Amino acid sequence: METPNPSPRKKGKIWRFFTLMGPGLTTGAADDDPSGIATYSQTGAQFGYGQLWTALYMLPFMMAVQEACARIGLVTGKGIAALVKTHYSKTVLFSVVSLVVIANTINIGADIGAMAAAVQLLIPAPFVVITLVLTTIILVLEIYTNYRTYAGILKWLALALLAYPITVFIVHQDWSVVWKASVIPHIEFSFAFLFIITGVLGTTISPYMFFWETSQEVEESDQSGHKVSDGSAVGRVLISRMRIDNNTGMIVSEVTTWCIILVAAAVLHQSGVKDINTAADAAKALEPLVHTFPNAGFLSKLIFSIGIIGLGLLAVPVLSGSAAYAVSEAFNWNASLNLKPRRARGFYGVIIVATLLGLIINFVGIDPVKALVYAAVLNGVAAVPLLFLIIKISRNEKIMGEYKSKALSSSLLWVTFVAMGAAAVAMFFTIGH
Repeated sequence: METPNPSPRKKGKIWRFFTLMGPGLTTGAADDDPSGIATYSQTGAQFGYGQLWTALYMLPFMMAVQEACARIGLVTGKGIAALVKTHYSKTVLFSVVSLVVIANTINIGADIGAMAAAVQLLIPAPFVVITLVLTTIILVLEIYTNYRTYAGILKWLALALLAYPITVFIVHQDWSVVWKASVIPHIEFSFAFLFIITGVLGTTISPYMFFWETSQEVEESDQSGHKVSDGSAVGRVLISRMRIDNNTGMIVSEVTTWCIILVAAAVLHQSGVKDINTAADAAKALEPLVHTFPNAGFLSKLIFSIGIIGLGLLAVPVLSGSAAYAVSEAFNWNASLNLKPRRARGFYGVIIVATLLGLIINFVGIDPVKALVYAAVLNGVAAVPLLFLIIKISRNEKIMGEYKSKALSSSLLWVTFVAMGAAAVAMFFTIGH
């Protein structure tokens, strides 16, 4: 006799909550990619608690930016590049696409290099061999594996990031100092400080996240068969679900950011480590988590490596995929990770080329850990003009109808644009000072 399916009430509120999770949670998880971990770790090591406040103050702006991107995709059924192609000039279109492809390709290279450095903490294999193997695995899985299944598996690997929140409560903290540093902004007008804070902004509010979440909302609505229509009940329900998903993903991302900075500050900065040069240096931040074990050094490297590799395997497809969406929309190519390669040759071609170019970057002599921070800073600069475009699209009533950005959303978007632009300009202004 078949057991009757449990009623929705019996499934419980927690289960129903997790059924709402989708592009927002994936985007939030991918945001704490190897570039993010390295940048936040460097921030904590170099300035201690000095930039801890950024996690709190970036959250509402990060939520607003990604909500606008998700709403654009959900309402219009089009990605950002497709909308730019329809409503703006070819110059704007190809400038936007070029900016995203270049920034993402460099970020891919930095992430692959970091993953290889993390593997070397565990296996003494040649760097070149590891990067080639990782690149092959990523491309095979992204092209020939159902992405939903692939991302679902990798999210479990991303749980290794829980090591940072756990470590926060193990290491000794002066919590009054921590809370004060988390709430009261501290700013230094030096190149070193502004360089890192631009990287923190860039790895948190990144161009690839704009394009990825927009396009994934389009795919989600296509697969569900639901389309937003002005004033419809279905439209309001989908918008509400999207916001829950998006806000949850961004909150998880920023809580993790706060924990990484705090752990690096408490463990590395306070022990005199002010500069992270290798993956092993970054892994030392987790040693208090396993200090009671004989092989604490190896265990901290193992936990760190699993997190870097798992998040890298999740983030690189997001980076190459968002670049592929942008290019495909510009040229009217079929674009979907759920399509077979033969039905989306151009789309998968961009993924392959971007990933291989990223791989090549690792052979020009740039330190893989430093490259992560440089990639974050580049994202911080590249995000500024793209944010301006997102503001224009999200506020355009002809494009968005009744779902255009209202006063609160527009205000947060403009403040984000001004803050990131100011940080980038100040950084360049202080070069040499």
